[in-house]
Amino acid sequence: MKQMLYVAVIVAALSSPCLGEDKCSGVPGIPGTPGANGMPGRDGRDGMKGDPGPPGPMCPPNTLPGAPGRDGLPGPQGPKGEPGQKGEKGEPGHLGSLDHKLHEILGNLKQRILGLEGVLALKGIIHKAGNKIFVTNGKLNDFETTLQTCNHSGGSIATPKNDMENNAVLDIVKEINQYAYLGIKESTAPGEFEYLDGTAMNYTNWRRYEPNGKGKEKCVEMHTDGGWNDKKCNQYRLVVCEF
Repeated sequence: MKQMLYVAVIVAALSSPCLGEDKCSGVPGIPGTPGANGMPGRDGRDGMKGDPGPPGPMCPPNTLPGAPGRDGLPGPQGPKGEPGQKGEKGEPGHLGSLDHKLHEILGNLKQRILGLEGVLALKGIIHKAGNKIFVTNGKLNDFETTLQTCNHSGGSIATPKNDMENNAVLDIVKEINQYAYLGIKESTAPGEFEYLDGTAMNYTNWRRYEPNGKGKEKCVEMHTDGGWNDKKCNQYRLVVCEF
């Protein structure tokens, strides 16, 4: 009963008219339950870029450095520096660095020059056949001395390997009217002959019934008719060299 009386008093007080006042002040009511959150609004426009902040504090000593920053844009080209001092002269190049063909040509030219020097040193009769030059000093010597004379001049003892070369040696033999040793010797097999370097012969011009020394005549001479004959190596014959 007391509760009902208390409620009636409150209702009467709330419904009583304001006396002599423009506005009436009511008793605050009980707050209602909060409403549900509305939908999020749209993002606003980006604001202006703020001023740079103050630099951060210095790292304590002995700390690890941070990762390197990105490379900046390349700066403008600097002025041209003063020319440096001239370096020392380099070593001369080697022929091996040249083109192989040029190296071969220079080698052949060198051999030709050496051959011509040998020819001039002999100061004798000269005959040319193909790429060979045949020359004599007009002297007579045994086979070993003839071989040494030609080698010392930069050439070798005359060794015709075709008719043209054989005729060139023959012209010298006929002009001096002396037999000449050739660069041919008997091999270990009696009656078989070969070049001085041991290779087989690819050209011969033996006289009839020659060779017939059967191991006793190990050298070869050319007669004044161009024919070949096996002969002992201690005989004195005309020195004829080739270059």
